[in-house]
Amino acid sequence: MTFFLIAGERSGDLHGSHLIKALRQRNPDTAFVGYGGDMMEEAGMKLLRHYREISYMGFWEVFIHIRTLLRTLNRCRQQISEHAPDVQILIDFPGFNLKMAKHAKALDIGTAYYIAPKLWAWKKGRIKSIKKYVDKMYCIFPFETDFFQGLGYEVQYVGNPVMEAVHTYETNSIAIEGRKIAFLAGSRIQEIKASTPVIVELARQRPDLQILVAGVGNVPIETYDCLEETRNVHVFLDRTYDILKTVEAAIVTSGTATLETALLGVPQVVCYRTSPLTYFLAKNFVKVKYISLVNLIADKEVVKELIQDEYTVENLLNELSKLQMNRKRILEDYKGIAELLGTHAASNETAIRIERDFNKS
Repeated sequence: MTFFLIAGERSGDLHGSHLIKALRQRNPDTAFVGYGGDMMEEAGMKLLRHYREISYMGFWEVFIHIRTLLRTLNRCRQQISEHAPDVQILIDFPGFNLKMAKHAKALDIGTAYYIAPKLWAWKKGRIKSIKKYVDKMYCIFPFETDFFQGLGYEVQYVGNPVMEAVHTYETNSIAIEGRKIAFLAGSRIQEIKASTPVIVELARQRPDLQILVAGVGNVPIETYDCLEETRNVHVFLDRTYDILKTVEAAIVTSGTATLETALLGVPQVVCYRTSPLTYFLAKNFVKVKYISLVNLIADKEVVKELIQDEYTVENLLNELSKLQMNRKRILEDYKGIAELLGTHAASNETAIRIERDFNKS
């Protein structure tokens, strides 16, 4: 059996790699090919294109790279046709992946969607394409089952892959003395460049704080140069969990990292800054009360969110000072989130269901 997988960002690469391992464990002869990253390649997938070449976030960023994206879409269609997989597995990344679902349907290739598009945030109209082109969808948030059912589409909750990533990771210690806080800057160059100037100023104002930066290896190392100019800032590549196990608090760019931080029991302040145009458009089109997964899952403000102009050194210091006082309440809320997510091993559960749902024998 051959699977064609497409992941368009770092978290998708991580969860895709775990799914590949689970599928391969069930059937060692299974073949994997597709778009993703280093982790999916290491898990055994033939990598046709790395996600860093197509991972753009925000309206403006997508617009200025539109020609590259259109060429990539056409090339991906050709490659799906050439490889003729038994099943196509799409991982989040809906702007790209729903186009591939349409292409696969025309070729009579089954499509499984793992980690559903966030229609509950925006672009609810995408449900039309999902109903037409996606055969089975496996969701990672409990509330998504009711949401999609309300749109007339049945999905399956398989557990959250962050749970298994956190629980199976073997931590390595980081030896830095002093009061330590983490800074999780995100996995895209745009995110990192937008969020780091505030951290540089924070480090200068508070030399008593040791700031451990969770860098990622999929962006050029010079992206972090401005941070390392400050003596009390330390950049570690691809050691997010090690850092979170070391610190007393975290400043986290919104995304999957907010949930990882919560499941590792670290009080956090969530920050996010993007281009003025992207923020303006998002503010008018994105229909959610919160931007962090922690607050979305809990359906209340568990952690403070500092968005766009609110993301300043003064506000950060104010919110960081409150974390110790609110620590007990935050950790109790984190515990409730973990209970909501359940104990499913998401990768194995998804592998079982894909095997069951797409077995042509």
